[in-house]
Amino acid sequence: MTEHAVTTPDLKARHRAMWALGDYPSVATDLIAALGPTLVGACGLRAGDRVLDVAAGSGNASIPAARAGAAVVASDLTPELLESGRARAEALGLSLDWREADAEALPFGEDVFDAVISCVGVMFAPHHQTSADELVRVVRPGGTIGLLSWTPEGFIGQMFSTMKPYAPPPPAGAQPPPLWGREDHVRALLGDRVAEVEARREPLTVDRFGTAEEFRDFFKARYGPTIAVYRAIADDPARVRALDDELAELARRHDLGDGRMEWEYLLLTARKRG
Repeated sequence: MTEHAVTTPDLKARHRAMWALGDYPSVATDLIAALGPTLVGACGLRAGDRVLDVAAGSGNASIPAARAGAAVVASDLTPELLESGRARAEALGLSLDWREADAEALPFGEDVFDAVISCVGVMFAPHHQTSADELVRVVRPGGTIGLLSWTPEGFIGQMFSTMKPYAPPPPAGAQPPPLWGREDHVRALLGDRVAEVEARREPLTVDRFGTAEEFRDFFKARYGPTIAVYRAIADDPARVRALDDELAELARRHDLGDGRMEWEYLLLTARKRG
């Protein structure tokens, strides 16, 4: 099947399957756990708020929002991630509504939520304008939209650039996820439907890996997009070795000298106009 022949159901099935690969919940808890509370704090979520987390994964932001007392719907395309999040929330004594849902066709009415958030989630939906339109549609006038996304120039954005030559061509119309890490891109997506836009770039400090190779092997084993790229080149050992080397070199370039790395993200909040 050519990229132009990929239908929307096929594309959604591929995305769902990709994020079920490996162990994304361990990525969320071991590496980026701080991002969810950061987003919740920036949005000022509080008890009684009706909150929708789009592309919630295993609840990186949903669970901190529930801890703040919000009534949270955690939605994601991949049921395996929702099951992991549900189990973690139950262990913490938290009650959330976990819903399988496509970020590009949310099964909710207009003006329903006080806040709509996404923590390195909606950025991976392929059609950016469609996703942005859905975020705006379901939040009430005066409500908050809060987005945290990896930047193109930051470590994860550069990791995707490194993997791109080894990956199959993207489907027609699909846009690169790290574009959501550009303030001008997100402002254009939301347009004049929002006001009080605030955006800042911040670093996430990661000190989980002792060596560059440890980072690479962690992502090869646990991160769906990386696993999918390696599967695509599995029959070409030379390309596998080349990607191994490039990912390790990327990690070495970002090592601050003491085993720490900083992964840059864009944190953007806005209010829907009334």
